[in-house]
Amino acid sequence: MLCLLFQIGQERYAIASSEIAVVLPQVSCKQIPQAPAWVRGIFHYQGRHVPVLDTSMLALGRPAAARLSTRLVLVHYVPPAGGVAQLLGLIVEKATDTLRCEAADFSDSGLVHENARYLGPVMQHQGQLIQLIHVADLLEEHVCALLFAQEDAQEGAT
Repeated sequence: MLCLLFQIGQERYAIASSEIAVVLPQVSCKQIPQAPAWVRGIFHYQGRHVPVLDTSMLALGRPAAARLSTRLVLVHYVPPAGGVAQLLGLIVEKATDTLRCEAADFSDSGLVHENARYLGPVMQHQGQLIQLIHVADLLEEHVCALLFAQEDAQEGAT
């Protein structure tokens, strides 16, 4: 599989390319009132309003640094209740490399991530541990309902 590598703080993470729709430069977002602090907001992309999360804020409680290598990664997100995949934006730092590997190269970290279910298995690569991010586990149901409620309402009206 092919993965996009990026950083949160000083640690390396990966997202499988099969979960990625497109990688874009950073964009301005409209804030969403009452949303968690790690929800950057929404932006308009190809006729759709796409919610955007800041992965550094989600994991470390600090916003992603504004660098040339900080990117907006649009991923295919399937809500926990099922249904159609939605676009979800992730602000990631130092998204400059890819890695071709096998899924079997990753192994269980041995840790239970109750407050960070999106943290998946890890692999050793060039002296560093790289942890796979599970896109499907990024959002709790109440946050998913907040971010995708308008989309669901629009689908129900047609």
